[in-house]
Parts: sequence; structure tokens; C-alpha cells
Amino acid sequence: MPDGTDPQTETGFDVEAHQRIADIGRTVWDSLAGTTDHPFVAYDFLEALERSGSVAPNTGWGPHHLTLSKDGEIVGAMPLYAKGHSQGEYIFDHAWADAYERAGGRYYPKLMSAVPFTPATGPRLLAKDDATRQLLAEAAIQWAAKTGLSSLHVNFPDPVQKELLKKAGYLIRTGQQFHFEDKGYGDWQGFLDALSSRKRKGLRKEREAIPAAGVEIEWLTGSDITEAVLDQFWVFYQDTGARKWGQPYLTRPFFSMITETMADKLLFIMAKRNGKTIAGAMNVIGGDALYGRYWGCTEYVPFLHFEVCYYQAVDFALAHGLTRVEAGAQGEHKIARGYSPTPIYSGHWLANSSFSEAVARYLDAEENEVVDAIDYLSAFTPFKKNGQS
Repeated sequence: MPDGTDPQTETGFDVEAHQRIADIGRTVWDSLAGTTDHPFVAYDFLEALERSGSVAPNTGWGPHHLTLSKDGEIVGAMPLYAKGHSQGEYIFDHAWADAYERAGGRYYPKLMSAVPFTPATGPRLLAKDDATRQLLAEAAIQWAAKTGLSSLHVNFPDPVQKELLKKAGYLIRTGQQFHFEDKGYGDWQGFLDALSSRKRKGLRKEREAIPAAGVEIEWLTGSDITEAVLDQFWVFYQDTGARKWGQPYLTRPFFSMITETMADKLLFIMAKRNGKTIAGAMNVIGGDALYGRYWGCTEYVPFLHFEVCYYQAVDFALAHGLTRVEAGAQGEHKIARGYSPTPIYSGHWLANSSFSEAVARYLDAEENEVVDAIDYLSAFTPFKKNGQS
């Protein structure tokens, strides 16, 4: 795979790949990323992934960040990784890899523009205007073509950048998540009032079960997030990671590093019983959104997962003027708890034209199914319909 500087794109811009985000630097990166609204593409978040050893070639995520320069000035950047597998992506292409390799090709390594282990929509083409973002999308394809690798993938771009990718020649894939959106509820009671009576009763029952079980909830952010809190949360994260993935993706130092640099963007929701912390969830605050990221527990309490990950997140968002909660990937059980089906996107460039045509046909059919599923599931949201009380 080529490293260093490519001679020039067809438009006269220099393209360079960097094996450490530190080689680009915080000032340049954050000036392009707009990190106030999008903390996951912030330099501090991505650099901590690398410095902590969570992201590295030996974990299957080899940093390969692309920059676009004109007259020596970096005007565009793209978080990019050489992937040795399809883990930690949340846009599943295992079937594509299997088909490609059964046909005699080598699917891995591939190139991936994403935030590792983070299924949150946001910018992937980092620049100050759409014209430069378009050039960056095209330059990434040109770079990928030089590597001799099978493919280039862009996961969870925002809707505007999705269109730029499509224009540049990427195949667009549509999926779905479940998000909460504040439609002027004001507070938790306002949210409850928007639900049908049967659903409202169900949510109240689930929430009342938590204090009845002797569980207390606390919100921790900023300086309240101590190393002792992180040690507690690390136990929960390890347990969930071991059950879901075989081993956790993130190292313990990662949590300390992001707490040092972006504690005001972090929210830990912790549950205690009899003075002992038994469960917790880590969230990230960005712009008008709260992003639920990691959860774990050491004791089972009915409905505790719903309380810590969904209801408390909505409570916090409404109390702090946030209009959206993204609670991670998948989970139709979120619908009954006020989270609605929402489309998400990815872009894909495949080097082999025959394979690309086959995938394009598959994506067309898949998109129809996803759109139909969103329409169908939307009918099951818990909100009042047709004059319901």
C-alpha cells in the first residue's frame, strides 16, 4: 500500500496518507472537522484511539488518514484505516467478503473511512466547503485504486456527504437505527403525555421497578469523572465486550485519555444499589445530540438496561436542551421506548467492476427492503395516533 505523498490528483491537489493522526496535528485537523457538533471526529478522540493502542495495525485498524493539500496547505482530511477484518464497523459486509474470496479474490485488507467502533452519523469528508469535500471524495477513490486493495468504504456519512459520495461514484447503502427526537416535549412528563395511555403505563411500570429494586441513578460529567469511576466502568465494559465480541475493542488507557481532554463531552450514567455501583453507560455529548456508546453491569435487575441506556438518556437530553438521542446500533426494542426508526448510510467503492455491479444490484433491492421496514416499524411507535388519549 502506498504511503507518503501522491504526485498530484487530476485537479492539481497533493494527496498524502498518514500513519498517525499526530502527524497532521490537532489544529489543522479540528479546523477542518467542525468538532463542536461532532466529537467523534475530533482530534482528541481519534488520537486517543491510536495512542491507547485501541487502533493500530495489529488490531486490524491501521491508520491511513488521507489529506488533500494545495500549495502546501492542508485543505481536506479523511479519517481512513486499512482494515484486516470487518469487526467494529456496524455496517456489515461479511457476505461480500465471503463472495469475493470464493470467487478467487482477496477482500482484506480494505480501506475504511469511519470512526472506529462508533456507529454514529457524522462528517467523514473534512473540509470547509462542499467543493473541497467533493474533491476529497474523488481523491480517495484515486488513492484506493493505487493501493491494489479490493475496496474503499465510508461508514455513517451525514446525508449531505452521502450525496457527495454518490456523485463521486460510490455505491450508497441504506440501513436503519433507532433515534429519539425531542418534538417539543419540554421534560419527561411532556414526553409521557405524547404517548398513548397503554404505552405510557408500560414505561412508568418499567421505570418504577428501578427504585423499587433499591437502585439509585447518578449522572457524572466533567470533573466528576474520576479514575475510580473509570475503573468501575471498565469492569462493565469488559463484561459486555467479552460477551458480544470475545474481547473488548478499547483499552483501559483510552478512557483516561478522553477524560483528560474532553470530559465536558462525556456523560456517565451509573447505577448503585446498597452503596455499590452495579451498572453504567458511557455517553458522548455533541452539538444537539447525546450519543449512547457503551454499557455493562455486574448484577441483573429487570429493566435496568432500559433505564440506564434509554430513559436516563432521554431525561438528560431534555434537561440539557439536546434534541436527539442516538442509542447505538440495532434494537427494535427501542421503538416501544420512544426511539423511532431512522435511515443511516454508507458509501462503497469496489475495485472489481463485475463485483461492483453485483453489489449495486444487491443494494438496490436491500434499500427497498429497508425503506419498507422503516415505514412498517414507524407504525409501532408508542406515540398517540388518531386522537388517542
